[in-house]
Amino acid sequence: MHFHGDHDHGHSHGSATARTLRIALIFTVAYIVLLVIAGIRAHSLALLSEAGHNVSDFLALLLSWFAVYLEERPPSATKTYGYQRAGVLAAFVNAGSLVLISLLIFYEAIQRFYHPAQVHAGTMMWVAAAGVVLNGAITLLLLRGRRDLNLRSALIHEIGDTVSTAAVILGGWVILVTGHEWIDPALSVIIGGMILWSSIGIIRESLNILLEGTPRGIEPAKIEAELMKVPGVIGVHHLHVWSIGSDAHALSCHMEIGDVPLSESTVIMNEIRQRLAEHFHIDHTTIQFEHVACEVTNGCAIPQSTPWQNK
Repeated sequence: MHFHGDHDHGHSHGSATARTLRIALIFTVAYIVLLVIAGIRAHSLALLSEAGHNVSDFLALLLSWFAVYLEERPPSATKTYGYQRAGVLAAFVNAGSLVLISLLIFYEAIQRFYHPAQVHAGTMMWVAAAGVVLNGAITLLLLRGRRDLNLRSALIHEIGDTVSTAAVILGGWVILVTGHEWIDPALSVIIGGMILWSSIGIIRESLNILLEGTPRGIEPAKIEAELMKVPGVIGVHHLHVWSIGSDAHALSCHMEIGDVPLSESTVIMNEIRQRLAEHFHIDHTTIQFEHVACEVTNGCAIPQSTPWQNK
């Protein structure tokens, strides 16, 4: 029953996320079409390049949407945890693409410094203004699910676009007033640096989840200290904590208790699970009770023999 409830909650959350991403995809396609039409009419390579940049955003959003679809699929005999890490994998790929995009921005900016190009400031400004509205709307939609690592990677794409298009408006105005066209590549360098900094953070977090590292904000020592407060618990060892998905954590450990009846051990187990859920938001647990000394070198597979065992 408990598993069923978790699945329903995840399904409703996934449906809302998928709906948000579908709306974001529609907005992105609309802006790409606008950029292509404006770029062709104004003979502007800059606007056509921006269209190419937004195509990469479209692909990132599409990848995130596909990951949400996979996450909603139920567990199976071969995927016992389901596909919860699909979103984390999508975040890792998206963040990697962001790093490449930022490097391309740096490269193009350097080329522009050495080979300045005439900028169609007027057309650039009104198309960028439309981009700020569309990308800003997408950003607000994605902010609702910012705790989800998959959505956060897509969100960084959109924030980068919103800031960059706003900078394009400002840059276009300054170019019109001063005629200094070096402002355009200078803004690009700043925006590329912001994108690179944010994407590295997502790569670090998603890689930690994929490598089953300790989730951010959780300290095993604090978990052990909390579990030792449970009445009846004598010791805690072989404690492992990892993330199944961006917001789902799991724990396994061995716990020493006294030689108590089954009914009493059940009370201890319920207390342990309640504390893990309330204090650390950990719902997936695998806990092994022991009431004999454990042979750590053998991975607790074989307990050490005790005098009463040999009788």
